[in-house]
Amino acid sequence: MDMTKDQSVYEKNAALLGSDPVLELENLRVFYGDYMAVQNINIPIPEKKITAFIGPSGCGKSTVLRSINRMNDLISGAQVQGEVRFRGEDLYEDDIDPVEVRRQIGMVFQKPNPFPKSIYDNIAYGPRLVGMRDKAKLDKIVENSLRGAVLWDEVNTTLDKSGYALSGGQQQRLCIARTIATEPDVILMDEPCSSLDPIATKRIEDLMRELSDQYTIVIVTHNMQQAMRVSDYTAFFSVRKAKLDDGSETRWGELVEFNETTKLFEDPDNQETADYISGRFG
Repeated sequence: MDMTKDQSVYEKNAALLGSDPVLELENLRVFYGDYMAVQNINIPIPEKKITAFIGPSGCGKSTVLRSINRMNDLISGAQVQGEVRFRGEDLYEDDIDPVEVRRQIGMVFQKPNPFPKSIYDNIAYGPRLVGMRDKAKLDKIVENSLRGAVLWDEVNTTLDKSGYALSGGQQQRLCIARTIATEPDVILMDEPCSSLDPIATKRIEDLMRELSDQYTIVIVTHNMQQAMRVSDYTAFFSVRKAKLDDGSETRWGELVEFNETTKLFEDPDNQETADYISGRFG
């Protein structure tokens, strides 16, 4: 890999922000065993903005997202090369606690995954995990988190009810409330609306815009219209292919373009980006 080339790509992308990024993915490659899943990932992520990852299936969007809060550590054989920096600190240094990384960089998954607990206990779970026992303080955290997820008015009289009793859209907002209860700096969202109906999707999108006043958000989405609606910056990934010596084919994901969302969709710098957003492939 041409490190000089990749360094210049990162600097070019970082110059688009106009301020220091809160997260920096530089020369990032992710392997699962001997298989290289992604390479040439050079993305600066601005603070208190929404950055969208888009691209066809298999291009590595979720793999890159999981590298940000070290969720790939939980996959056997996964290996990350390059740098993932959070406020200037490499998150893959030996002395970094991945549990603390995941507290500061929370994650909302594709399908709502409330715990088999009450609404209250779903939100209180994280604070209790780090030692919070004061009932009055927990009550306030639960209320503030549910208000932050625009769910409080719908559930405040039924906090002892199971999280499973909520609708799909409410469950996803419950998961967002559970994430913000631990006061993260960054929220990662892996296709958070893919299992929701259009009305619930709009509520989550509106919520993302509200939350971006307080949190840095990175979202993976297959929905280009969603990326256009909610994000400030967009990274477009694509799939690369190569023949191996034995005649088989290998594939990996690669960053094609990072830009302001309006620029990327209206006047992309790369022809491959233009072809994808116009529907010519993908």
